[in-house]
Amino acid sequence: MKKAIIYGVLVLFFSSNLKAQNKIKTIEKSQISSYSLVDYTAFFRVKERLQKTPYNAIYNKLIANADSICKRPPYSVMQKTQTPASGDKHDYYSIGPYWWPDPAKPDGLPWIRKDGKVNPLTREGSTDFETKQKMFNSTESLALAYFFSNKKQYATKVLELIQVWFVNEDTKMNPNLNFAQGVPGENAGRGIGIIEFADVTKVLTAIEILELNQQMDANTSQALRKWFTDYAYWLQTSENGVFEKNTKNNHGTHYDTQLIQILLFLNKTAEAKQILEAVKTERIAKQIQPNGAQPLELARTKALSYSTMNLRGFTELAVLGKKLGVDLWNYKAANGASIINAFEFLKPYAKGEKKWDYKQIADEEKAIKNLKELFATAGSEFNKEEYCQIGSDKKVSLHSLLHECN
Repeated sequence: MKKAIIYGVLVLFFSSNLKAQNKIKTIEKSQISSYSLVDYTAFFRVKERLQKTPYNAIYNKLIANADSICKRPPYSVMQKTQTPASGDKHDYYSIGPYWWPDPAKPDGLPWIRKDGKVNPLTREGSTDFETKQKMFNSTESLALAYFFSNKKQYATKVLELIQVWFVNEDTKMNPNLNFAQGVPGENAGRGIGIIEFADVTKVLTAIEILELNQQMDANTSQALRKWFTDYAYWLQTSENGVFEKNTKNNHGTHYDTQLIQILLFLNKTAEAKQILEAVKTERIAKQIQPNGAQPLELARTKALSYSTMNLRGFTELAVLGKKLGVDLWNYKAANGASIINAFEFLKPYAKGEKKWDYKQIADEEKAIKNLKELFATAGSEFNKEEYCQIGSDKKVSLHSLLHECN
């Protein structure tokens, strides 16, 4: 998420003078661009309204969270208690969340799958999953706190988190996911574990914010590009990476969102654009039906959650396409499938006009909330007032700072 083509982007230069801090300098397209999902034009509009409802409450929550994060130690793959099959703790390691010991076997091996039911043993400190998620979320929250407050301590903490996870020799993660979502008694890692790194795009957003505001040293920037170059190569050439690329459901969608933003970060714009063009026929046409249903997601035990998750991936791809001149939002496949149709299929459920009539074993209220937030995102990004209104009754969340729809 160096830098891809984007419509007008603004950069704010900070100073100790409040008036100077609020001054925005317009940068031409040829001078600077964004490799993340951030719309900086909207970001600056939000920044100007931080003292107004509902932004003030969201901002205060953001700052309180950032202050809390600053008191915590950094995160590293070296903190897990188990070691992957490689014998190297620098390798990321996790266990498939829906896999459980087989009660019919004395040793429980191999584990068996219970779709949608998370085994707590896969979410404890013995693996990297929770540590990784805390790192990604903390990095993004701190970067946003820095952007909206101009307080350098948040940028300093972001830099520490990033250096510990990606740069420092003693603590950094190796650039692969060979041992993600393994199944005890079955395999050491699987391609579908790559989806656990979908949120690495939050780190890319944080890197971008720091670099645009000259808060990252050249050595760290160079080391990060080396790490992500190696990781992108692994994604595109390893057995697990190729497997994930060829999946037909949400895994394939989020493989694309992750890889495209990394390619933009590495200034590989043409390659990123080529993948976006392929999304039309390889993802939209194959995953969405003409009526907007996503059959591969509706077949899951958490059909609403997965339909929303996959559509979020498509929405992010459409946002990236908007930046690169690939119109995925208005694209309609030969069979009539489109991203807009997928939103229209879910719209009655988001508005409360229909009760969800597919399987949803997880918290349905939370799933509806996430769906409404997705409508707000799409409404903001693609100027659809109806979608903004659908998301307008969501509870106050950080999401409202990311996509201005109020």
